[in-house]
Amino acid sequence: MADDLLDNGGRTYDPAADHAFPDERVNAVLEYVDDDAEIAAYLDAQNVNPVQRKGYNDHGSKHVSIVRNRALCLYDLLKAGGVTFDGARQQGLDEADEAVIIGLAAVLHDIGHIIHRDSHAYYSIPLAADVLDRILPEFYDTEARIRIKGEILHAILCHHTVEKPLTTEAGVLRVADALDMEQGRSRMPYRQGGRGIDTLSSQAITQVALLEGEDYPVLVEITMTDAAGVYQVDELLKSKLNNSGIEEYIRIVAMNTREDDLLERIEL
Repeated sequence: MADDLLDNGGRTYDPAADHAFPDERVNAVLEYVDDDAEIAAYLDAQNVNPVQRKGYNDHGSKHVSIVRNRALCLYDLLKAGGVTFDGARQQGLDEADEAVIIGLAAVLHDIGHIIHRDSHAYYSIPLAADVLDRILPEFYDTEARIRIKGEILHAILCHHTVEKPLTTEAGVLRVADALDMEQGRSRMPYRQGGRGIDTLSSQAITQVALLEGEDYPVLVEITMTDAAGVYQVDELLKSKLNNSGIEEYIRIVAMNTREDDLLERIEL
């Protein structure tokens, strides 16, 4: 598992690789949803409000793919580091359901954008619930379906609201959502043609890598071409990491490759 993550910088979850958790169930569920026409339509439609009407960056299928991959890679590293997950366990579900909660929450977390960008996490709840009511019976009996549905919706709710994640699984989605911040893909508003700090910082980050840490289960290594990228890290990633429930397991290091800048390396 560790070697696989190191090879791709923790950027892509490979279903065929060895993982620190039982992966057969999540792999089957994600294969199923990847062929689902309704979900594909949501991922396309949910991009209109944030991009065309509000001037934000992509929140459609590309963003969802990045968040899903980062979430599962982050989960894998945390499991390999001995971190205990509590959402599925407290509901009496299987360990294999932890990854299902994270994976499906990542797929559905932004569908509320079809209603409005503002407060979209709240709008995502009823829409995601309808999708889950159709999908989950393919894999779970009634009781397990109700319990895992609640955990998925909890993670979706907490990814972009003031509500504090109450489970480790929800914390993973919250942090993974902020990890889609490489050049031009900032979650902070991007002002096309502008020279403000939002624009400069969003263009400054060239790579985000999830690695196995030495003193922490996870090292988030961020490469920048300008010190302005620190604004993106501090305002977006650090703010989502705080009160996520997994902050004690993650170390963030930002490195500036621009030689004429005073800032070379910062640890958060």
